[in-house]
Amino acid sequence: MIERSYTGARPAIRLPRGAIDTQTHMFLPGYPAIEPGPPLPEGLPGPAEYRRLMDWLGIDRVVVTQGNAHQRDNKNLIACLAEMGPVARGVAVIDATTSQVELDRLHAAGIRGARIMDLPGGAVGLEALEAVDVRAAAMGWVTAVQFDGNRILEHEARLAALQSRFIIDHHGKFFAGAAPDSPEIDAVRRLIDTGNCWFKFAGCYESSRSGEPAYEDIAATARALAAHAPDRIVWGTNWPHNLAKTTADYPNDAALTDTVLGWFPDEDGRRLALVDTPQALFGFPPLAP
Repeated sequence: MIERSYTGARPAIRLPRGAIDTQTHMFLPGYPAIEPGPPLPEGLPGPAEYRRLMDWLGIDRVVVTQGNAHQRDNKNLIACLAEMGPVARGVAVIDATTSQVELDRLHAAGIRGARIMDLPGGAVGLEALEAVDVRAAAMGWVTAVQFDGNRILEHEARLAALQSRFIIDHHGKFFAGAAPDSPEIDAVRRLIDTGNCWFKFAGCYESSRSGEPAYEDIAATARALAAHAPDRIVWGTNWPHNLAKTTADYPNDAALTDTVLGWFPDEDGRRLALVDTPQALFGFPPLAP
């Protein structure tokens, strides 16, 4: 049985007040997996467990993303947002057939984004990108786009034409060791410079070839992008690390947080990525003085 850690040394880098984790999944009993998605994670890590992680790492707010296991059925996500309360917002799965009534219901429940996941197990892929983008833009939502980053040059024109604010998810996923001066990372810079593109630091271990503890290949591109546009970066834990199948594979969240937050050029950059930028993107109220 996989054992998830919720205690231990806290991150050496202290998270700023109001810190927002923009990449998590949560699960509650009573919502079975739907084919062809993956199975539910062992132990159904949900809101109660995530609150322990918040206390450990110093996270104040969270964005919960619809898990692939539930495909296009957002009921589990809505239930988790209700459990988390006002500190949470969500990213749901929608498509061209989603009614306006349903979009309004999702918005009232705290949804502020739509997910494109063009990798195995994803519910809605790039074939629906423009249709989802139109719906998200009309709702004032962001579009979180995850795809094989090795193919970003093929997709750049489509991404640049999006109407909604959009996030390139999971470090661009799989950039295959792309260096900071590679054509792929140059494409990310161009997209960021259009004004409606952001880049998410989350799940570096899924894309890194050099591996832990430093993930130097991902670190090099992350540092370059954080220096290029610190106001265009957001951060997420990727909890509960669904690809980890054993305790040995499960990352130490405090150590991982220190590693990733160390890629920002300074404290101001971290505050932008952890507080100001995601607060605006996902419609959280400003912090009280």
